[in-house]
Amino acid sequence: MERQADQENLTDEQRAELRSRLAYPIMVAFEKWMVREHSKVLPKGRIGKAISYTYGIYHKLTRYHLDGKLKMDNNLTENAIRPIALGRKNWLFCGNDSAAENAAVIYSMMGCCKAAGVNFRDWMVFFLENVHLYDNDYTKDLAKLLPHNFKSQIPENS
Repeated sequence: MERQADQENLTDEQRAELRSRLAYPIMVAFEKWMVREHSKVLPKGRIGKAISYTYGIYHKLTRYHLDGKLKMDNNLTENAIRPIALGRKNWLFCGNDSAAENAAVIYSMMGCCKAAGVNFRDWMVFFLENVHLYDNDYTKDLAKLLPHNFKSQIPENS
């Protein structure tokens, strides 16, 4: 179904409609199966634990059919954080909690830039040059300075 939506270049609304029509009935049947099977398995066994865990987050799993922008899996996120997870042991030696928190913020923003296809250095220069415009005007939205909005904030000839 997702492959079909990709091949047909469906809009987000069309993708949500396709999911509601084709995937949601399967998810409802899966929920009924979990309820029915849970009483038949050992609660502390692997299947029992898996069913309990899945049923506990089931309402979150089923939300993706309502919004075509949402991905069915978290592969993009997993791939984006893999370098951070691989380097985690090295970052244990940041010096102090504040330095570690600062490093986490910087690495998060680098990941956001990568996901948005934005050069981190260019965005950081833009951010530092513009962040103080927001100091005293609380009507402005700081989100406009985030990496995914960066491209629309700079002039075409830059």
